[in-house]
Amino acid sequence: MMSDVVIDYDKDHYPISKPTVAQLIQLSLEEKMMTQRQLAAAIGVSPSRISDFVTGRSEPSLKIARLLCTNIGHCTSAMLGC
Repeated sequence: MMSDVVIDYDKDHYPISKPTVAQLIQLSLEEKMMTQRQLAAAIGVSPSRISDFVTGRSEPSLKIARLLCTNIGHCTSAMLGC
């Protein structure tokens, strides 16, 4: 079918990669109209730690990833790239 050809073409030429942790956090903050400072307060870390996550300088520990998931609405597997 023609639709199968189009789907295959898109997969080969325009692949959609999994979002990074930084992208997930940034998108969630925008969707929830939340600041990094508000998220930091909600999960008990410094705003600079959230900034590190959003810029990709570091990734959250499992404990912090769980707290992030609870507060921003993404599951842990998405946060861990599974």
